[in-house]
Amino acid sequence: MVAISYEDIVKVPKALLHDHLDGGLRPATIVDLAAEVGHELPTTDPDSLGRWFVEAADSGSLERYLETFAHTVAVMQTPSSLRRVARECAQDLAADGVVYAEVRFAPEQHLERDLTLDEVVEAVVAGFTEGAALAAAAGTPIRVGTLLTAMRHAARSQEIAELAVRHRDAGVVGFDIAGAEAGFPPTRHLDAFEYLQRENFHFTIHAGEAFGLPSIWQAIQWCGADRLGHGVRIVDDITPGESPTLGRLAAYVRDKRIPLELCPSSNVQTGAAASIAEHPIGLLRDLRFRATVNTDNRLMSGTSMSREMALLVDAFGYGWKELQWFTINAMKSAFIPFDERLAIIDEVIKPAYAKLLG
Repeated sequence: MVAISYEDIVKVPKALLHDHLDGGLRPATIVDLAAEVGHELPTTDPDSLGRWFVEAADSGSLERYLETFAHTVAVMQTPSSLRRVARECAQDLAADGVVYAEVRFAPEQHLERDLTLDEVVEAVVAGFTEGAALAAAAGTPIRVGTLLTAMRHAARSQEIAELAVRHRDAGVVGFDIAGAEAGFPPTRHLDAFEYLQRENFHFTIHAGEAFGLPSIWQAIQWCGADRLGHGVRIVDDITPGESPTLGRLAAYVRDKRIPLELCPSSNVQTGAAASIAEHPIGLLRDLRFRATVNTDNRLMSGTSMSREMALLVDAFGYGWKELQWFTINAMKSAFIPFDERLAIIDEVIKPAYAKLLG
């Protein structure tokens, strides 16, 4: 089998479901925006700043990892900064070969300069629209959907859920809760999830990253999550061996084809996996869970979709067949209408991979 190069991976179409807007800024943009608002950074050299983010996040602690966001969120408090960050996000993903992306952010974290929640969403969606147009003009078309995130330690989830539904026809495709899992179970936000279900709206829940099976069980069985943000700890319900045995929760997740938004590099950084080679994605793929590959926070992990796939190729010996499988899994699991998902699979993803698998 011909070795797959990183450059080749960049060229193939990819689908991304779990990417945080405030975790993917360009270091140079942070420097520019920080100067505008007078925010102090660890360094004003873009290259050094990029390294600082990766090193600060590479601590093995989810709580420490989340601290790095203080700097990115601080420079995303005006309509122009939000638009710029969203525009560049769309362009960066498109340049990396991503043809479909769902990018999430928490509107409640961008109100320090008196913007309303609606103004925050409108600025981000406008930025994504501009970025997608520029990407198309550059010959790298991308479709970007927005997920609105509520912080699980706060009490605004109902408000953010209503905000998401209000903007559902203007680029917002789903809802999410995020933040430290321990001590903040998803059932605290049950009203929001029940509201979303009544509105026939999609949502994913960060679960099974830093906290284990109870978090996953609550997200699915109490809250009704369409997808699991991370969900990597589902392996705690699988007994390894020559013929692995699935517990009742793991079997349910697999049987129901509940998508797992797996983020290999991020999971290694936060201690959810010891290394890429030991990441449960290999086992979950072998057992045919609905596993997908994602970036989580490109700045903090110093990563991209192409890099995540290249790491899996190196660690597990994957070829184009496996990379296509992950990509189609993600596209099947997207929060856009079925016919639109199918069009991207049949008209963009499969033809590109067919040339490589030929």
